[in-house]
Amino acid sequence: MSEAAGVGDHRKLRTLVAEHAPLKKVVECGRRLLRIKHDLDEHRALIAGPSTDSELKHLAEEEITGLEKELPAAEREMTVAMLPPDPNAGRNVIIEIRAGTGGEEAALFAADLFRMYSRFAESQGWRVGMIDASPSAVGGYKEVVFSVEGQNVYQVLQYESGGHRVQRVPETEAQGRIHTSAATVAVLPEAEEEDIVIPAEELRIDIFCSSGPGGQGVNTTYSAVRITHLPTGVSAQSQDERSQKQNKEKAMKIVLARILDQRRRSAAERAANEKRSMIGSGDRSERVRTYNFPQNRLTDHRINLTLYTLDRIIDGDLKSLLDELYRHDMDARMKKEMDSPHKA
Repeated sequence: MSEAAGVGDHRKLRTLVAEHAPLKKVVECGRRLLRIKHDLDEHRALIAGPSTDSELKHLAEEEITGLEKELPAAEREMTVAMLPPDPNAGRNVIIEIRAGTGGEEAALFAADLFRMYSRFAESQGWRVGMIDASPSAVGGYKEVVFSVEGQNVYQVLQYESGGHRVQRVPETEAQGRIHTSAATVAVLPEAEEEDIVIPAEELRIDIFCSSGPGGQGVNTTYSAVRITHLPTGVSAQSQDERSQKQNKEKAMKIVLARILDQRRRSAAERAANEKRSMIGSGDRSERVRTYNFPQNRLTDHRINLTLYTLDRIIDGDLKSLLDELYRHDMDARMKKEMDSPHKA
């Protein structure tokens, strides 16, 4: 078998697996719903039976009470499973975190966010790979770009895009005053080869020496790579790897992901009214969350959710927060499906 055929077969298998996952979910939810309804019918028939003794009727009533509590959740799960699947849900992601207003404190906050996502990814069994970083003078990041690979990464992390604001007392603040700083997060679904085809003549590739904090040399070989897509001006660089080839591959991944994201956001703007019903727009200028350290409080402004467990969240315990964002998004999608004209 040729190498090209092998790549094609692998891609086809990956597509089939992606298509199978939502169908499997529909089957599982359908079986659970049918089981609950079947059991309810049986217990109700038992109670209605003239020969059923009082003790058995009492047990059947208790079972019915439990099943009736299960039924709404099972019906909701079935409805969610029937929604049109997000084609990006199962993709890996590239995350870009940039320090915003706040100087060095904003750079430290960007580093905190990077650590938070890295620890959460580790808890999920995902792989994190550094692509590029611009360290600040005090140990933060002016910008950090990294990949996250694993199962359904984009489905889980997609809601993190936007502006993140922090309120806390900086270590350098002698008078104990609370400062407000910000960072922006962009979660980009990793582009597949078949998503975007870019002619070689549309790319400019620059090779340069890697550099560390303050411009000091990391190595003496020209291994760092910057790729620019000339028609759009989209560019990316990678200098984390010692190999020029590996840095080129990483930079190209970012370029493709950014172009794909650009197209996705353009499509979202054309359907702005529809998008407003969802959890956020994915706009990087949209403030999505505030981290208030003095009060140990996190507020997600899109769903008006406030949690007083910021210490655990910033340490990577994101699951309950992300589950709540996903639940609200699914509720919005279900409402949209029910309100759409073809449902009338």
